[in-house]
Formats: sequence, C-alpha cells, structure tokens
Amino acid sequence: MLEELRVSGLGVIADTTLQLGNGMTALTGETGAGKTLLVEALELLLGGRADATLVRPGNEEAIVEGIFAVGGSELVLARAVPSSGRSRAWVNARIAPVSALAEVTDGLVDLHGQHMHQSLLRRDAQRDALDAFAGLAEQIEAYAAARARVRSMEEKLAALGGDSQAREREADVLRYQLAEIDAAGLSDPEEVERLESEAEVLADASAHREAAAVALGMLVGDSSLAGVRASPARDLLGEAMAALGGRASFASTRSRLGAVAAEIDDVATELRSVVDALEEDPERLDEVRTRLQLIRELARKYGGTIADILSFASRASERLVELDGMAESALRLQGELSIASAECVAAGDALGCARRSAASRFASRVQEYLRTLAMPRAALEVRLSESGPGDDAGFLFTANPGEVPMPLAKVASGGELARVMLAIRLVASASGGPSTLVFDEVDAGIGGEAALAVGRALSALGRTHQVLVVTHLAQVAAYADHHALVSKQERSGRTEACASVVDGEERLVELSRMLSGQSGSRIAREHAKELLEMASSERAGAKSDSRVPLS
Repeated sequence: MLEELRVSGLGVIADTTLQLGNGMTALTGETGAGKTLLVEALELLLGGRADATLVRPGNEEAIVEGIFAVGGSELVLARAVPSSGRSRAWVNARIAPVSALAEVTDGLVDLHGQHMHQSLLRRDAQRDALDAFAGLAEQIEAYAAARARVRSMEEKLAALGGDSQAREREADVLRYQLAEIDAAGLSDPEEVERLESEAEVLADASAHREAAAVALGMLVGDSSLAGVRASPARDLLGEAMAALGGRASFASTRSRLGAVAAEIDDVATELRSVVDALEEDPERLDEVRTRLQLIRELARKYGGTIADILSFASRASERLVELDGMAESALRLQGELSIASAECVAAGDALGCARRSAASRFASRVQEYLRTLAMPRAALEVRLSESGPGDDAGFLFTANPGEVPMPLAKVASGGELARVMLAIRLVASASGGPSTLVFDEVDAGIGGEAALAVGRALSALGRTHQVLVVTHLAQVAAYADHHALVSKQERSGRTEACASVVDGEERLVELSRMLSGQSGSRIAREHAKELLEMASSERAGAKSDSRVPLS
C-alpha cells in the first residue's frame, strides 16, 4: 500500500506530507483547496504525463515522493517536474527513466476519475475481473498449461527444420546422390591421372609402337624394322670404347662409356617390350574414356576431385542419418501435438463456456450496485466470442435505456465512470487486483441515500484494498477509516495548501462544514455525529461479514 506521500512546489501546495493507512481514507476540503492536486501528484508518481504549468510560481520544480509497502519491503519513488525541461525520476534513490515508474507500480495503484488512466478500461483487465468473479483460476491454469504444451510441441517441430515434406524431399535427394556415388565404386584418389595416361596411350597405339621401334633401331639396330640406321648408337659406342682400349690415361673415360653402354642396353630392352606388346585395343580405350566421363560428371556435381566426391558422400551419409532420425522424431511429435492441440481446444472451450455462463451474472451484479450508486437505469453487458476460450471479453456500457451499449472507455466519464469502476471493483474484489484504489468525483451528482450507498460500498472495498477517495459528501467521508483534510492558509502573502489527518473533534468539525457549509452549526454537528456513529457501527458489523453490502 501507499504509506506516505510528500508533495512540494505543485500548484498551491508548497510542501505537505500525508501519512496513509489501511482501509478507506477520505480526502476532503473546500473547493479549490488542492484535493485533486494530491491525486495528480500521485499520478505523476505512477509515471503519468507531466505538465510544467502545475509547478508552483517561484519554484524551479515540483517534487513528488512516495513510499510503498510491497511484499514486506519498501519501494521509494520520486518524480521531479521542472518549470522547463524534461522531468526526472528516481526508484529507490537511483535515477531512472520516467517510464520505470509505470513499470514498477504496475498493479499497485489504480486511479478512477476524469482524465485518469484506469486498468479496468483495458480489455485484459475486464476479462480478469470476470474471471475473478467466476472463480475460474483452475480453468485458466488448465488452459494456459494446455497452450504451453502446444507451443512446446510446435517449437520442437520447428527446431527440426522445415516441414516433414521438405525433410523427406531432402532425404530422397541424398539417397539418390549416395547411390550414384556408390555405383561409381570410387576408391583411388589418383585414378583420374592413371586413366588419362592410359587413354593417351590407347588413343594412338600404332604411332606409339612405331616411335618405340625407330628409337630401338637407332640405339641397337634391328634388321626387321624399317628405317634402321647402318651404324646404331650401341655399335658406335662399342667402337669408341675399342679405340681407347689399352691406353691407361683413358681408363676412366672408357669405364664411363661402359656405363652408358649398359644404360642403352636397358632402355633398348624396355623399348623392345613396348614394340612387342603394344597393340591397338578400341574396346579398352572406350572403357577408359567412359570411366573418365563418369568421374568427371560426378566431380561436376559433388566436387573437383575424387577426394572431394568421397568427402561429399561422407557428409551426405551423416545428414541422411540425421534426417531419418528427424523423421522419426517428427512423427512422434506430430502425434503428441495432435493430442496437445485437442486438449487445448477442449480446455479453451471449457473456459469459454464458464466465462459465457458467468458473464450475465457478473453484469447483473454490477447493475445491482449501479442502482444503489444513483445510476438506476445504467446497464452493463459483458460480450465475448460465442466459441473458444473467450479471451476477448469486454465490457459495454450505457447510462440510459434505449442507447446502444458502447465500450466502457468511450461512453462513461468523470464521476459516472468512477461509479461504474467502483461497482465493478466491488463485484470483482475477491480477485485482489491493484492494492491501492483512488476514486475522484465518485460522488458527482448524487446525494441522500445514494451517497450513503457509495460510502458503504467504498468502506466495503476498503476491507480488501487501500482506498483513497476525494469527496465532497459527508455521507461518504463518514464511512472512511481515516480522514485527511486538505486546507488552504495564507503565509507571507501567499496561499498554501496542506493535508493532515483529522480525527475526533476535528473530524466532526469538517463533517459539519461538509453538511451545512458552516463548521459551527449545532444541527450540522449533531448530524455529523449521527453519521459517524452509524458508519462506525456498520463498519464494525461488516468485519464479521465478508459479504459486500448492496445498501
């Protein structure tokens, strides 16, 4: 709850601090005393829009500070609005963006009155109010759990990558590619070079044989070969060795010539084997060329070399294993998703049915309160979809019969809206909601018995919330647990407003003023005393009865 509010330099408020307690607190005072300024100060503390014209003349800035009790600890907020420039904010003594104020106070305070933001104008808050009234916590939890399961299944399926058809198409392509590579029987990374060399030889076998024969004839001579020289190289080399024979000084040279002669003999042997073995083989040449074409086609598809093709095949095999596993997982997840989706639809239908069943009862209950709050012909409707969970629940309102119901935010304003909000809060009070509720102009245009009904209603709401109400009616203020008086006085030639909690005699005097306009009226005083005694008695009796009275 809000424990303390300090305001300085805001309008007619020079510097005032207001201590607040549990239950209902009435803020009263003469017109223009500054009651609404306190509400505006609280709105600033909640992150509301700042207006530099509210800064007290002569002050450089207006400052609002507040202390909230939240979950056993203190939340200290501050807002400074300069006469020029941007406003500043603090959260627990640390400077923060103004937007942080709205974030940390979300769900703590609701302001009900003209030009204020109210959570119950939001469709989600209206739906929550209906749910609280109908006691649908278990159904909401079941539906949320069912939706979470569906989302989980969908996320797992999405994580598999693509849809099942896309994965099957990819697997089919990989199987074809692997079959094509396997059929080629690739194993030797040097096969292309070897085949190219063989193809070159086979492509020109006769020319190769003739070239080898000519070279053989030139080296050692062969009478069976055409074009053989009369003195082949081997013979000439023998003659050279003979010419040097017996001369010791050429022993080394002769030895070297012998080595050359031996090398010529080896080369001649190789050439003779080629001449004897090499024959044209068109079939083998066709086989080699076909094999090379196959390998080159695979290389064009899967890599530049045989090593690249084999590497692609390895990766493709791994991916195929992964896809096969995905297919199994997808099949299992699809089954689980079908079951989860059916359960989600069933849970949503059950929730929607419960909401639709409770909608008319909720609206009727709110209208009962509205009748006691001087709105006898007002009507509230709760509309939501005819099927599904009914998440789109919204409130439609009309103040007068014969008018088309419109969304609550568009047709009600000022005190009228505040009373509608009060009625809704009373019906949905079991839900908790914002812990602190502020009502401004809630008693606009009412009096007599209706004013007493408003006082009773606010007092009843104060049993579950901290309620602050700005009121001009003694009938309303008498039901408050605490009474804060906002008054003006002149200091050093300037008007200043301050707020203070009054009790006992001071409260009687203020209630008398509110009743008659004259704080010294004996009749008004007796009436005020009677009001206080009646309200005190009713509050005491209400403590033993958890029901909220209608009148």
